[in-house]
Amino acid sequence: MSAVECVSCGKPKAVLECEVCHEAICKKCDQILDPKAFSFLKKIPEELSHLHYCTNCFDSIVAPEMDTYNETLENAKNAFVFFITQRKEIPLIKKTRELLKVEDCDDRDETILRLAFFAAQQDFNAIIDVEVNQTKVRNGAYQTSRWSGQGIAAQVDGHKIDLQDQRNAVYR
Repeated sequence: MSAVECVSCGKPKAVLECEVCHEAICKKCDQILDPKAFSFLKKIPEELSHLHYCTNCFDSIVAPEMDTYNETLENAKNAFVFFITQRKEIPLIKKTRELLKVEDCDDRDETILRLAFFAAQQDFNAIIDVEVNQTKVRNGAYQTSRWSGQGIAAQVDGHKIDLQDQRNAVYR
């Protein structure tokens, strides 16, 4: 009886299977993808929804997508956020007509970051007219909050915003 060889390292200890190419892999070569790795995407593609990957599939499928995802997330963290109550002059370049919506988030910051992520996916650097709402959820004696929000993706002139902030700081 011969043991199955790992497709990555060639050792005869393959007990797992890559969920994309269905090749045998050993525990050492198994690339495990965290189920929350792409949690901000509205719909996770089929090839990114698996748990076990061989090195080849991980490097060719998951790694490039993860780089793109992380870059978009970084852009979202640096996005400008203008709440609906902030009616100051916004140096707007363009905006979408589509209203971005987020439901059922754990906290306020996550709600805003998810809205900014959706805007960054469309190559915008801001979200305007942002509204964030909290709903209290009771489960017996335990109470928690669920957050939802909406906003509009927009492109703003960051340089003009910086100049406005500098001017406002001088007058204070």
